[in-house]
Parts: sequence; C-alpha cells; structure tokens
Amino acid sequence: MTKGIQVAIDGPASAGKSTVAKLVAKRFNYVYCDTGAMYRVVTLAALRKGLSMDDTDQIVRLAQQIKISFQPGDPEQRVFLDGDEVTQDIRQGQIDNNVSAVAAIPAVRTEMTRQQREIAQNGGIVMDGRDIGTTVLPNAPVKIFMVATAYERARRRYVENKAKGIATASLEELQKEIELRDKKDSTRAVSPLTQAPDATRLDTTNLTIDQVVDEISKIIKKTQEQLQ
Repeated sequence: MTKGIQVAIDGPASAGKSTVAKLVAKRFNYVYCDTGAMYRVVTLAALRKGLSMDDTDQIVRLAQQIKISFQPGDPEQRVFLDGDEVTQDIRQGQIDNNVSAVAAIPAVRTEMTRQQREIAQNGGIVMDGRDIGTTVLPNAPVKIFMVATAYERARRRYVENKAKGIATASLEELQKEIELRDKKDSTRAVSPLTQAPDATRLDTTNLTIDQVVDEISKIIKKTQEQLQ
C-alpha cells in the first residue's frame, strides 16, 4: 500500500477549496483538515465573547485556550468549538467579514499552524487554506493553487447559501465582498495569499467539481508513483 502524502490546496475565498479537498481526501482515504474553519472558529469564539477585532492580545489568549475538533458528517464535515457543534455558525456573514482580521494576527496563525502541522505530520492528509503550501506545509509534495473569477466565486457562494437556507446578500454585493476579501488576504503582512513557486495553478472557473477532483487526483497519483 502506498504511504499517504501531504496535499496542500490553496486559493482565494470561495474558489471551492474546501469542497474539493473533502472529496479528494475521501477518494484517497486521507484525513481532511479544514484550516479555514479553524480561523472561523476562533473568530466566532471572539465575537461570542464580545471581543473587539482590534483586541489582539485577548484573541490570541482565546485561540490558545479553545479546543477545535472535526468529525465526519454527511453532507459536510462537522466542526466543534469546545465540544459544541458550530458547523453552520461559522459560515454566517458576520464571520466572513471578520475572519481575515483574526487570521492576520501573527500569534493566532502561529497557534493554528502548530496544530495543523501536528495533524499532518504522518502524511495521508489533505489541507486547504490560503498559506498551506507557502507556510504551513512548505515541504508538501503536492501543492495546488485553485483560482476562479470573482464573479464565479460570488455566484457559487450565492447558490450555496440559498441551498442551505442561509440569509444571503445579492450576487453583486457578494462579489464586492469577495473582491475586498481577496485584497485583504493578498496584502496582509503575515502569510499573505500567494501561490507557492512549486504549486500547480488550477483555474476552476469553467470546471465542474468532479473535473477539479479528477485533475488533482491525477497529480497525487503521479506524485505517489514518483515517490515510490
């Protein structure tokens, strides 16, 4: 049996990283670590405590105290904050609008990175986020950088929110939010969103989810063969 490898999937907001990463993990029987959800959990915990997004010291202490965990679920992985399920709570608009600020705090990233590396150390893992290939798992043998137009990403988010019964902004407003999020993520001082030099760039604008999963699966299989 081929030993599992580390697979890093990066890209901007709503590029479909999480959906694809989960399916790839399932196909190879790998562990899936939802790094974006981890920052969302920290953001939710901070908002629930009424902390200001400028109060970095308190947010850092909170990040070090809370327990984030995952459980398999159908149709999506379940996310827990100190044992309480927050799968839907972390996908609300208030979290979308504040998570970049939390994710930009150096000490929060240090703590989350420590936990992520711990999970990934034995291989057989698919991890998605914005700095996995550049910062968290710089030695991962497979690195994918997924992109899509801002309009297409907004459309996907709009359809997803409607399907889940989540109150959503208009398509135009979602596109503006995504463009602003891209700017924040790409220009932040700590671990900005950027493509690793050795990552494969994959434009998903005109691809179905299954096609994206197939493309990444081919890369993983080829890499596994080369490492044997």
